[in-house]
Amino acid sequence: MTSNILDLRSRYKDEYGFTTVTKSSFEVEKGFSEAVVKEISRIKNDPEWLKAFRLKAFAHFLKRPMPKWGADLDVINFDEITYYVRPTDNPQATSWEELPPEIRNTFDRLGIPEAEKKFLAGVGGQFESENVYHSLQENLKKQGVVFVDPDTGLNPTEERIKQLNLDKTAMENANKKFREWFGKVVPIEDNKFAALNSTVFSGGSFIYIPPHVEIALPLQAYFRINRENVGQFERTLIIADEGSKLHYIEGCSAPMYSDEKHSLHSAVVEIVALPGSTVRYTTLQNWSNNVYNLVTKRAYAYESATVEWLDANIGSRITMKYPSVFMLGPHAKADILSVAYAGKGQHQDSGGKAVHMAPFTTSKIISKSVSKDGGRSSYRGLLHIAKGATNAKSTVRCDALLLDEISRTDTYPYNEINEDTATVTHEASVGKIGEDLIFYLMSRGLTEQQALSMIVNGFLEVFSKELPMEYAVEFNRLIQLEMTGSVG
Repeated sequence: MTSNILDLRSRYKDEYGFTTVTKSSFEVEKGFSEAVVKEISRIKNDPEWLKAFRLKAFAHFLKRPMPKWGADLDVINFDEITYYVRPTDNPQATSWEELPPEIRNTFDRLGIPEAEKKFLAGVGGQFESENVYHSLQENLKKQGVVFVDPDTGLNPTEERIKQLNLDKTAMENANKKFREWFGKVVPIEDNKFAALNSTVFSGGSFIYIPPHVEIALPLQAYFRINRENVGQFERTLIIADEGSKLHYIEGCSAPMYSDEKHSLHSAVVEIVALPGSTVRYTTLQNWSNNVYNLVTKRAYAYESATVEWLDANIGSRITMKYPSVFMLGPHAKADILSVAYAGKGQHQDSGGKAVHMAPFTTSKIISKSVSKDGGRSSYRGLLHIAKGATNAKSTVRCDALLLDEISRTDTYPYNEINEDTATVTHEASVGKIGEDLIFYLMSRGLTEQQALSMIVNGFLEVFSKELPMEYAVEFNRLIQLEMTGSVG
């Protein structure tokens, strides 16, 4: 069996890694400086408090050292990045036809408009640093649901409300919620890259679900980086009010460049799940191998609330991402399911964090990783049960699959149990695909490639079966073995 049997990324360039020729309407000068931060604040018409927020974050980023654990981040040159690129002067579109043709064609090739028609309740599309498209079904607007970009959530002007056909009363209520929670779940000081995002953030999603409103179909946001040496720093805030229910899906992609060209993606996601609500947040991370993906995702779950992170990391050169749930009320629940594929030149450092701060809370963390062609996958997780969080229950399971002798997998679990009444299980396994299993499947009529495909798909089925059918098909397609020349 050769090391070329499974090349999950071999068709990336044709399907996702294409480059769209566009001309930005505005961009800041390259490099990270106070002048750049002030210019971003000026072009986005920030109020004074938000400008001060950015400058405070800028100062914290400069004094905070680079993390020395995890992947090697010393290769990132922050002065080679352009931190804000506005792709068009056109107002944010509410129909795909309103977009400039080259941007619309990009989203068409990625299949986003077609997905919206078939099985989504709303869609947001970001290109470089700004949201260029947003839609939400009218029946949800009438129920008070808000799904907009953060600029609109922050400052819902009469002009913006009219342009996006929003309900004024709903937006005014949501704006109060935005101001209440923005930057509270992930504060500036949380880590170096949370500070970076807080300094230059632009784009993302703001969602507010009123009490007892359940959204049957998913909302989706798609993030596209189109140029080399560009940073994308979206910020997402989701507030699920009491008894509400939401499934949010995010996808992403970027062109492939030469090895010396890179882009930086550093997002912040804040979720507030108020009592009795349920939020499922699904990520299909499919960046090109030229992107450094450094993301902070955190949720607060209050009494009887449930937060589910479904997190797939297939792309990027380096990913460092650990979705977390702080269970702050009794009977809150956290489910974190993380899968990763690490191929040649990739390091996927991912996992999850479950923090039990209240009695009778439950959590489950499941991590699955596949490594090949010298790729490295790392599980990094935290289970914390605080004193007073009585009768908490948690299960952690980490499974890794190595497809050759030169790949690597690591596990870094941290368990901090401060309650004698806690029930905790932790399991971990590392496996290789044996020649005898491949031989057996081939004796049943499968090719070597098909046999390996069946094994890997079965290994990752725990993730794909949780997705809506259309996304499960897409996820499985990303790891299919129909790549030309993948068997040597």
